[in-house]
Amino acid sequence: MTLRTFLLGACSALAFAGMASAETLTIATVNNGDMIRMQKLTDDFKAKNPGIDLEWVTLEENVLRQKVTTDIATKGGQYDVLTIGTYEVPIWAKQGWLVPLDNLGANYDVDDLLPAIRSGLTMDGKLYAAPFYGESSMVMYRKDLFDAAGLKMPDAPTWDFIADAARKITNKDKEIYGICLRGKAGWGENMAFLTAMSNSFGARWFDESWKPQFDQPEWKDTLDFYVKLMKDAGPPGASSNGFNENLALFQTGKCGMWIDATVAASFVSNPKESTVADKVGFALAPDKGLGKRGNWLWAWSLAIPAGTQKAEAAEKFVAWATSKEYSNLVAEKEGWLNAPPGTRSSLYANADYQKAAPFAKTTIDSINSADPSKPTVKPVPYVGVQFVAIPEFQGIGTAVGQQFSAALAGQLSVDQALQAAQQLATREMTKAGYIK
Repeated sequence: MTLRTFLLGACSALAFAGMASAETLTIATVNNGDMIRMQKLTDDFKAKNPGIDLEWVTLEENVLRQKVTTDIATKGGQYDVLTIGTYEVPIWAKQGWLVPLDNLGANYDVDDLLPAIRSGLTMDGKLYAAPFYGESSMVMYRKDLFDAAGLKMPDAPTWDFIADAARKITNKDKEIYGICLRGKAGWGENMAFLTAMSNSFGARWFDESWKPQFDQPEWKDTLDFYVKLMKDAGPPGASSNGFNENLALFQTGKCGMWIDATVAASFVSNPKESTVADKVGFALAPDKGLGKRGNWLWAWSLAIPAGTQKAEAAEKFVAWATSKEYSNLVAEKEGWLNAPPGTRSSLYANADYQKAAPFAKTTIDSINSADPSKPTVKPVPYVGVQFVAIPEFQGIGTAVGQQFSAALAGQLSVDQALQAAQQLATREMTKAGYIK
């Protein structure tokens, strides 16, 4: 054997050994803007962790929930890192489906996580998911359209003001609609918005005996108000619009107001993405004078399923993506405006972020005002602002969302949609043993 042949063989063996030792993490995530940005910045992670490769499965919100839930419940083992929400974390942790995040690193600073967000991801003192971004909801509006109509948005508007303003700034001939709201069916799509809205109208999903409440006047008031407002001042095809569809409408100048996730603020304010970036104002989610605003509380978080064989590598990725250093990386590459919001106290104490993000104060005030333990005007037996933290809610919430989306589309009357919601929720809650 020549020296050259020996060296080539040795190099090939080393290369093969390197390939064999590399781990590939399969990461399931949602197709929201912040997650897409994260994928573009992962060269930084790979440089720090050369033995770990990443494979992405990026899905629309409803599809992601369905696939991830099926996989973890059946121990399918398709994914090593999951993007899940505040709803799933305590339920799945209790089932033993998630790995506790005990080794995020000495510099991670878990105490910097916002208490409202962290508490929703913690069970028995252990963190089971790390928040990538946190959110409440708020009003985003076009200051130029308000000025032209002689209107001034209050910092804390009422629903009646919002409805009046929406109708006044609508100009359907110019394809400008006074308000864009979620209509796409899904427990985390239209029902996230409508549940939070209904809280401010005095409604609740269940009474203290777990009896569904869709036959009560507060839900009738909520759905009537929503359907009439969207008919008068909303865009066509609103029953198909979720977060991403309404974001696109607002960014292209077709919405006068949009009430949705605070995380959208950076996208509507970014001149590279939004044609109305210099015209946007922000206000708290509306109320009806009953002591509750129509804002929610949520975090898209990264968790590790108990079925993975790559937990150590997965935890390194989770720590990287949810760290202070990641926020600094985003700021360096794309400006402080685009730093993932709603997870860390240090971000809201950062003068550079406050200067870049005119929505920072409204965001943090909205997050801090949401109370998952007392989400409604009347007492309830559940925790959760825009969802009910029981395993059955995913199915019931989506089924109810389909009825309400049909009412928005004009396929059912409001009364028919509420009657159907009451019947299906009662049937499922009885079957699950909540109603005796």
